[in-house]
Amino acid sequence: MSEVPPHHPLDRPIWSALTTRQRELAEGGTNARRFPVAIAPFADMLDMSPQSFAALGALLSGPEIAVLFTPEPVTVPPEFKVLLAETGEQMIGTPADSSLPGVEIARLGLADVPAMVALTELTKPGPFSARTHELGNFFGIRVGRELVAMTGERMKPGNYTEMTAVCVHPDHRGRGYAQALLSAVGRQIAARGEIPFLHVFTSNVSAIALYRRQGMEIRRRLHITVLQKQG
Repeated sequence: MSEVPPHHPLDRPIWSALTTRQRELAEGGTNARRFPVAIAPFADMLDMSPQSFAALGALLSGPEIAVLFTPEPVTVPPEFKVLLAETGEQMIGTPADSSLPGVEIARLGLADVPAMVALTELTKPGPFSARTHELGNFFGIRVGRELVAMTGERMKPGNYTEMTAVCVHPDHRGRGYAQALLSAVGRQIAARGEIPFLHVFTSNVSAIALYRRQGMEIRRRLHITVLQKQG
C-alpha cells in the first residue's frame, strides 16, 4: 500500500506528521507509525484494517499506550483495550497579537526540561515527556526563577504546525500569560510560512473560548482514543 497522507493533512494529523515533516522520527512502517515513547505517545495507522492494528500492536511493549487522533470513532479488535475515548476540537489560525509590557518571553531548552515537566504535571495540558521539547520551539514566562507558563510546537503535518502545552501555573492565571505565549508561538509559525493549529478537548469550554478570543476557529471535531494492548 502507498503511504499517501489523507486528502487533508489535518484530518489525520499524526499520520500526516509521521509521513511528511516528522517522518525521520517515525517508528514503524507502512501500516502503523508512532513517535518515540520518550517524545510523545501519539500513533496512527494507514487504515483500520486488521493488518494495520497488528502493525500497531507490534510497536507497543508492556504498558505502553497509543494515542490516536482520527476523524471517526475507533473500533478496536479484541487484542486492544480502550483507556479513553473522547472528542476534541481542532482549531486553526494565527492567534492575535497579545504582548505584555514588562513580561519577558524566554526560549526554553534542554536545561529547562525538569521545570517544563513539573509544570505540565501540575497543569495537565496533555502528554509531555522528557524529549517532547525536541518537536519544536518552546517558550515560557518566569516569575523570579520559577517557570510559570509555557507553550510550544508539537506535530508538523504538511504545511501546518501544532501549538501545544498551553499551560499556566494556577497561582499565576488571569494575567494574560497564555494569550501572550500563544501569540508569540503563532507569529513564529506564521513567519515561517506555516499555518498554526491546536487541539483541545471538546469539554474544555473555557480553553475553546480563549482560543476563539485569540481569533482561532474550529476546523473540525476529531476522536481522541487511547489504546493499550490486552495483557
